[in-house]
Amino acid sequence: MTTLVISHAKCLEHQTPFGHPERPDRLRMITHVLEHERFADLARDEAPEASVEAIVRVHPPEFVDKLVNATPFVGLVHVDGDTTLSPGSYEAALRSAGGAVFAVDEVMTGKVSNAFVATRPPGHHAETATAMGFCLFNNVAIAARHAQAKYGATRVAIMDFDVHHGNGTQDIFWSDPSVMYLSTHEMPLYPGTGALNETGAHNQIVNAPLRAGDGGDAFREAFDTVILPRMSGFRPDLVLISAGFDAHERDPLANINLTEADFAWATKRMMEVADETCSGRVVSVLEGGYDLEGLGRSVGAHVMALMRG
Repeated sequence: MTTLVISHAKCLEHQTPFGHPERPDRLRMITHVLEHERFADLARDEAPEASVEAIVRVHPPEFVDKLVNATPFVGLVHVDGDTTLSPGSYEAALRSAGGAVFAVDEVMTGKVSNAFVATRPPGHHAETATAMGFCLFNNVAIAARHAQAKYGATRVAIMDFDVHHGNGTQDIFWSDPSVMYLSTHEMPLYPGTGALNETGAHNQIVNAPLRAGDGGDAFREAFDTVILPRMSGFRPDLVLISAGFDAHERDPLANINLTEADFAWATKRMMEVADETCSGRVVSVLEGGYDLEGLGRSVGAHVMALMRG
């Protein structure tokens, strides 16, 4: 079994204001952790830029043009209260989306067993025509559409365990029976979506909200009773993971108390479903995680679980 890690130094050039939680040090921490000798067997590659063709399967051309035109030559431009563009942001966003697309290529063609895309900015809050919540392009949605367009995937499952609900991904696939979106997240919390009764036009949106103070037991129960049965019953051709690690007990932006062992367990369980339904095809894409130590430990556990199968 070969696990591929995809990243790119240009993703460090997406700058955010001083003190902003989504900062380049997140990626530096992940790179540092994955340099340890226990990860020596990883395959590694650089994220290419996504093509406009891949992006506009999800985002309209005028939205892409708006981001291009808004990108500054110097300084920072605010897209919303907590989402910014810097001179390096647009290329970083292209690399984040392109890394997810490339991971799908490598996994769907059998060159590797699974992949982890360590890039930024994250993506799951980006709606069809709205950048928000630190996110510019919806990387995992672009990956799903690429799998469908290039490889004929008829059913794609997206599991999102970021502590913040992926409103963008839910919005994009709300009316699409070919994509199942599943999420565990703290509620109430930004962005305010993700209630149990948000089930999509075809009952293919699966939300399993957690409450502030919940820990590993509640998280694992949600997986065992809701997430995994629905994902298995969907019989996906590909499993995508929106891998946010801000439900870690150390994270400053939420109140869920997971540990790295919980993320490793969830990864292993999703891989079991993928083994049963789609020859183990899994692509994981980085989302949140803002305490550097918690992020590093969690990514290490997640990637080790991918490697062990």
